[in-house]
Amino acid sequence: MGTLVGYDAFALLLELDLLPIMNKEAAMSYYFATTLDTTMEDAITRVTEALKERGFGVLTEIDVKATLKKKIGADFRPYVILGSCNPQFAYRALQAESRIGVMLPCNVIVQELEPGRVEVAAVDPIASMAAIENPELEPIAREVQSRLKDVIESLEADAPASAA
Repeated sequence: MGTLVGYDAFALLLELDLLPIMNKEAAMSYYFATTLDTTMEDAITRVTEALKERGFGVLTEIDVKATLKKKIGADFRPYVILGSCNPQFAYRALQAESRIGVMLPCNVIVQELEPGRVEVAAVDPIASMAAIENPELEPIAREVQSRLKDVIESLEADAPASAA
Protein backbone atom coordinates (compact mmCIF):
# COMPACT_ATOMS: atom_id res chain seq x y z
CA MET A 1 0.00 0.00 0.00
CA GLY A 2 1.43 3.39 -1.00
CA THR A 3 1.75 6.59 0.96
CA LEU A 4 -0.70 9.43 0.45
CA VAL A 5 1.20 12.49 -0.70
CA GLY A 6 -0.19 15.95 -0.13
CA TYR A 7 -3.18 14.72 1.83
CA ASP A 8 -3.67 14.51 5.55
CA ALA A 9 -4.31 10.83 6.33
CA PHE A 10 -6.27 11.77 9.44
CA ALA A 11 -8.53 14.05 7.37
CA LEU A 12 -9.04 11.18 4.94
CA LEU A 13 -10.08 8.84 7.77
CA LEU A 14 -12.49 11.50 8.99
CA GLU A 15 -13.91 12.11 5.52
CA LEU A 16 -14.40 8.40 4.85
CA ASP A 17 -15.94 7.89 8.31
CA LEU A 18 -13.26 5.34 9.22
CA LEU A 19 -12.56 6.48 12.77
CA PRO A 20 -13.55 3.32 14.64
CA ILE A 21 -13.17 4.31 18.30
CA MET A 22 -13.89 7.99 18.47
CA ASN A 23 -16.38 10.62 17.47
CA LYS A 24 -15.64 13.26 14.86
CA GLU A 25 -15.57 16.11 17.37
CA ALA A 26 -12.74 14.41 19.26
CA ALA A 27 -10.91 13.88 15.97
CA MET A 28 -9.99 17.53 15.75
CA SER A 29 -8.04 17.62 19.00
CA TYR A 30 -5.13 15.33 19.76
CA TYR A 31 -4.21 16.70 23.18
CA PHE A 32 -5.47 18.22 26.44
CA ALA A 33 -3.69 21.28 27.79
CA THR A 34 -3.56 23.90 30.47
CA THR A 35 -1.41 26.94 31.06
CA LEU A 36 0.16 27.56 34.45
CA ASP A 37 1.76 30.63 35.97
CA THR A 38 4.87 28.90 37.26
CA THR A 39 8.39 27.82 36.35
CA MET A 40 9.33 24.89 34.12
CA GLU A 41 10.84 23.05 37.09
CA ASP A 42 7.71 23.47 39.21
CA ALA A 43 5.42 22.43 36.33
CA ILE A 44 7.51 19.28 35.67
CA THR A 45 7.42 18.38 39.38
CA ARG A 46 3.67 18.96 39.60
CA VAL A 47 2.79 17.02 36.45
CA THR A 48 5.08 14.13 37.44
CA GLU A 49 3.35 13.92 40.83
CA ALA A 50 -0.12 14.17 39.24
CA LEU A 51 0.77 11.35 36.85
CA LYS A 52 2.09 9.23 39.72
CA GLU A 53 -1.13 9.73 41.70
CA ARG A 54 -3.03 8.27 38.72
CA GLY A 55 -0.80 5.23 38.25
CA PHE A 56 1.61 6.61 35.63
CA GLY A 57 5.36 6.66 35.84
CA VAL A 58 7.67 8.83 33.78
CA LEU A 59 9.87 6.50 31.72
CA THR A 60 11.66 9.18 29.74
CA GLU A 61 12.35 12.88 30.07
CA ILE A 62 13.58 14.52 26.88
CA ASP A 63 14.93 18.04 27.14
CA VAL A 64 14.15 19.21 23.60
CA LYS A 65 15.90 22.57 24.04
CA ALA A 66 19.19 20.93 25.12
CA THR A 67 18.93 18.19 22.49
CA LEU A 68 18.36 20.61 19.61
CA LYS A 69 21.22 22.81 20.80
CA LYS A 70 23.60 19.85 21.07
CA LYS A 71 22.60 18.08 17.84
CA ILE A 72 22.03 20.93 15.40
CA GLY A 73 23.04 24.10 17.24
CA ALA A 74 19.47 25.42 17.21
CA ASP A 75 18.09 27.66 19.93
CA PHE A 76 14.67 26.64 21.17
CA ARG A 77 12.42 27.55 24.07
CA PRO A 78 12.41 25.38 27.22
CA TYR A 79 10.47 22.28 26.13
CA VAL A 80 10.42 18.88 27.83
CA ILE A 81 8.69 15.69 26.70
CA LEU A 82 7.74 13.31 29.50
CA GLY A 83 7.12 9.75 28.30
CA SER A 84 4.55 8.49 30.78
CA CYS A 85 3.21 4.99 31.17
CA ASN A 86 0.62 3.22 33.27
CA PRO A 87 1.94 -0.37 33.31
CA GLN A 88 -1.46 -2.04 33.80
CA PHE A 89 -3.01 -0.26 30.82
CA ALA A 90 0.11 -0.74 28.70
CA TYR A 91 0.02 -4.47 29.44
CA ARG A 92 -3.68 -4.75 28.53
CA ALA A 93 -3.15 -2.76 25.33
CA LEU A 94 -0.17 -4.92 24.33
CA GLN A 95 -2.25 -8.04 24.89
CA ALA A 96 -5.01 -6.64 22.66
CA GLU A 97 -2.70 -5.30 19.93
CA SER A 98 0.88 -6.51 19.57
CA ARG A 99 2.10 -3.44 17.67
CA ILE A 100 0.54 -0.85 19.98
CA GLY A 101 4.02 -0.18 21.32
CA VAL A 102 4.56 2.22 18.42
CA MET A 103 2.01 4.48 20.17
CA LEU A 104 3.55 4.19 23.64
CA PRO A 105 4.32 5.79 25.98
CA CYS A 106 1.74 8.54 26.48
CA ASN A 107 3.62 11.78 25.95
CA VAL A 108 3.11 14.83 28.10
CA ILE A 109 4.85 18.06 27.14
CA VAL A 110 5.87 20.95 29.35
CA GLN A 111 6.87 24.08 27.44
CA GLU A 112 7.64 27.60 28.49
CA LEU A 113 5.45 30.06 26.64
CA GLU A 114 7.18 33.01 28.32
CA PRO A 115 9.08 33.36 31.59
CA GLY A 116 6.72 32.30 34.40
CA ARG A 117 4.07 30.95 32.00
CA VAL A 118 4.16 27.25 31.14
CA GLU A 119 1.88 25.03 29.09
CA VAL A 120 1.35 21.38 30.03
CA ALA A 121 -0.27 19.19 27.36
CA ALA A 122 -1.01 15.46 27.27
CA VAL A 123 -1.74 13.30 24.26
CA ASP A 124 -5.33 12.17 23.78
CA PRO A 125 -5.02 8.38 23.44
CA ILE A 126 -8.40 8.16 21.68
CA ALA A 127 -7.14 10.46 18.91
CA SER A 128 -3.76 8.74 18.66
CA MET A 129 -5.38 5.31 18.29
CA ALA A 130 -7.98 6.42 15.75
CA ALA A 131 -6.40 4.53 12.87
CA ILE A 132 -6.22 1.22 14.75
CA GLU A 133 -9.15 -1.02 14.00
CA ASN A 134 -9.31 -2.98 17.22
CA PRO A 135 -12.41 -2.56 19.39
CA GLU A 136 -10.60 -4.18 22.36
CA LEU A 137 -8.52 -1.00 22.65
CA GLU A 138 -11.49 1.33 23.08
CA PRO A 139 -12.14 0.78 26.81
CA ILE A 140 -8.41 0.96 27.55
CA ALA A 141 -7.99 4.17 25.56
CA ARG A 142 -11.05 5.72 27.23
CA GLU A 143 -9.73 4.98 30.74
CA VAL A 144 -6.27 6.32 29.91
CA GLN A 145 -7.91 9.38 28.33
CA SER A 146 -9.94 9.93 31.50
CA ARG A 147 -6.86 9.71 33.70
CA LEU A 148 -4.77 12.02 31.52
CA LYS A 149 -7.60 14.57 31.40
CA ASP A 150 -7.73 14.31 35.18
CA VAL A 151 -3.99 15.04 35.35
CA ILE A 152 -4.46 18.25 33.36
CA GLU A 153 -7.56 19.27 35.34
CA SER A 154 -5.76 18.64 38.63
CA LEU A 155 -3.00 21.04 37.60
CA GLU A 156 -5.63 23.69 36.90
CA ALA A 157 -7.30 23.05 40.28
CA ASP A 158 -3.96 23.21 42.14
CA ALA A 159 -2.96 26.48 40.51
CA PRO A 160 -2.73 29.33 43.00
CA ALA A 161 -5.45 31.94 42.65
CA SER A 162 -4.21 34.93 40.67
CA ALA A 163 -4.12 38.27 42.40
CA ALA A 164 -6.93 40.50 41.28
